[in-house]
Amino acid sequence: GWASGKMSFLQSLKSVDFYRKLKKDLQQELTEASLPGAALSVVAAIVMLGLIFAEFNSYLTVGTESKVIMDHFDSSTDDTLQVNFNMTFPHLKCDYASVDATNFMGTHDAGLSARVSKIRLDKDGRQINKFEERTKPLNHATEEKHDGPATSLVLTSDLFESAHHRHDIMIVNFYAPWCHWCQKLEPVWEKSTKQLADKFPGDERLALGKVDCTAKASEALCIKNRIDAFPTILVFRKDDTGSSLHESYHGERSVPAITGWAEHFVAQLKNDAPKTRMVDADKDGNVDSHHGVGCMVSGLLHVQRAPGMLVMQAVSEGHDFNWETMDVSHTVNHLSFGPFLSESAWTVLPPHIAAAVGTLDDHKFSSDQHIPTTHEHYVKVVRHEVTPPARWRADPVISYGYVAHSNNIQKVGEVPTLRLNYDILPIVVQFSEKKQAFYHFITNLCAIIGGVFTVAGIVASMVDKGIASLKKKQELGKLG
Repeated sequence: GWASGKMSFLQSLKSVDFYRKLKKDLQQELTEASLPGAALSVVAAIVMLGLIFAEFNSYLTVGTESKVIMDHFDSSTDDTLQVNFNMTFPHLKCDYASVDATNFMGTHDAGLSARVSKIRLDKDGRQINKFEERTKPLNHATEEKHDGPATSLVLTSDLFESAHHRHDIMIVNFYAPWCHWCQKLEPVWEKSTKQLADKFPGDERLALGKVDCTAKASEALCIKNRIDAFPTILVFRKDDTGSSLHESYHGERSVPAITGWAEHFVAQLKNDAPKTRMVDADKDGNVDSHHGVGCMVSGLLHVQRAPGMLVMQAVSEGHDFNWETMDVSHTVNHLSFGPFLSESAWTVLPPHIAAAVGTLDDHKFSSDQHIPTTHEHYVKVVRHEVTPPARWRADPVISYGYVAHSNNIQKVGEVPTLRLNYDILPIVVQFSEKKQAFYHFITNLCAIIGGVFTVAGIVASMVDKGIASLKKKQELGKLG
């Protein structure tokens, strides 16, 4: 009945047994233990354990895998990319520092100045105040005439120090005869000197002077004071030392403006006005003079995803520049592309990707003195997408890394400029977690156990045959 059918099925099932066993009473007769086999078994067990441990460690290790795909813009908003920059120019005044953006399709960013911030720096790199663009243009006097003799002090390198310490305040116009704006300033300067002398007769505390920077006798003086724009008007005080800061005048170049500004220093000497190196004589909200010699330029722009360029150089509607002494040495405090990353996003990025986000950060670039130097940075920008492990419960992080190559161009007649050339590549490098699947781990474990066991069996068989052969030769030798 049912019981006999069950027994018959079980007997049939036994016929497909892959692992047949020797009967217990035959094990002693059919198998034999040996010392070499025991040693080989111990070695095989050690090898198995070592390989199993290495495989388990590999299973627990989480790696990353990357792939490159084309970058497809989802919408018109993806056609632009944010550029973040912060740079320090120790020898370029904020009054002259200009930033322009363009791309190779000929598009210029017209509203760039509104998104660029400039902070004045003193000669030690300390921040002074934020530079504010003038709300109304300066009306320099261009048709002024002075009929009388020139009465301002004519200064040279040899005469300068004695005159400097003879007057409490000495205001000096550094000029070049070929400079268009210096020629317009000359009658204004002489007329201002005459009016101040008439207003303060016999008062030696204030004096106005001038220095021709093209004359051999004055060349060293202009180099010492880093005169790179004409005209440059500096204030020298009697108690100045070698490390003193000299404020420069950037107000309107007219007789009323210059005399009113100079009278402010007389008021300082009489203690009728606070002694400050930042003077707003006409009280229009824009300082007429300050002691800033450098500038920190920062901004946040949105540029098209086409090769383009940021250009920073000296520009002024009221000065001529001496390009041989113009110095655009700079420090890249920060340069990055794309939105700023949160603290949690930084923790997700692999170290080599995080380092690529600000490749040029904190790098300094210096110009050779007296040689016009243009600094060029070539930047290739790549988008990175990092997908964190699912157990982190964090969103994918998008960042933009770049590689940069920098070069100096030194050429007489070249306008010293900082050019930042960028190229946003249309590719995306995707990074994600790479972890061994559990079934791969089990498969590898089986391969290790079976493989070691099989190889050990082959070695054991060869050892047994070798020993048997040696014994046979020994026996034949004795018989012989």
